[in-house]
Amino acid sequence: MPKMFVVSKKQLRLVCLLLLAIAFAAVCLKWTASRDAMSAPRETRAFELVTGEFKTTTKDGKELEVYRWDPASIVVHKGEAVELRITGVNGASHPFVIHELGVKGEVNKGQTTVVRFTAEQRGTFAIECLTHTSLANGGPMVGYITVL
Repeated sequence: MPKMFVVSKKQLRLVCLLLLAIAFAAVCLKWTASRDAMSAPRETRAFELVTGEFKTTTKDGKELEVYRWDPASIVVHKGEAVELRITGVNGASHPFVIHELGVKGEVNKGQTTVVRFTAEQRGTFAIECLTHTSLANGGPMVGYITVL
């Protein structure tokens, strides 16, 4: 013989309230977890760069020198916190700018300059030395940051 359950209106209301309370708690827990994840500090990705110099003498005795960032290219992801640690090895001073990322600084021989930024837009952006802008003054000294 089949068994039947009889549920009163009071019991039905109690079950509905219990289910609503469980659903509300689940939503609150998920919201809290996502809020905590968004407010958690982002891990910063650090890159070590150095200033470098190439020197040569032409057949007619003219001396040529060119400066560069090494590595000349780095790749980061959009939204990533980035730290550039740039050590001056060659050349007295290298003031630099990354216009599109709002970054500027100066690297001096024997010192490490640290700049931090968050890569908020995709593209390839030049790290330009403001001292060495053309071959006439040991440049162009340019590196690239690609944001994917």
